[in-house]
Amino acid sequence: MKRVLIVDDSTFIRVQLKSILGKEGFEIVGEAENGLVGVNKYQELQPDIVTMDVTMPEKDGIQALKEIMAINSKANVVMISAMGQERFVMEAVTYGAKGFIVKPFKSEYIIETLNKLI
Repeated sequence: MKRVLIVDDSTFIRVQLKSILGKEGFEIVGEAENGLVGVNKYQELQPDIVTMDVTMPEKDGIQALKEIMAINSKANVVMISAMGQERFVMEAVTYGAKGFIVKPFKSEYIIETLNKLI
């Protein structure tokens, strides 16, 4: 079972992702409400996959991605962002993101994207 850390400032999105991933056999090992907490939880929990929102308070997803990749250059981080923020895709990929999901998302696409990392 793949272990997932969900990093998003929206409680609704975190609950939604937990539900979708839990039904597909992913183990949710932690949640974080911003990039600062996300990086700390990544170090503590060492998940197999991280879903990372782009726009968050304290520390945005791009900065958190950079820090996680500095900790583990092989980390599996999938960025999640609202429509209209596609400009972050290239930046995120440059820093090591393994995928990009646009909100509103479809359950099937999330599962497909994360399964590619397994």
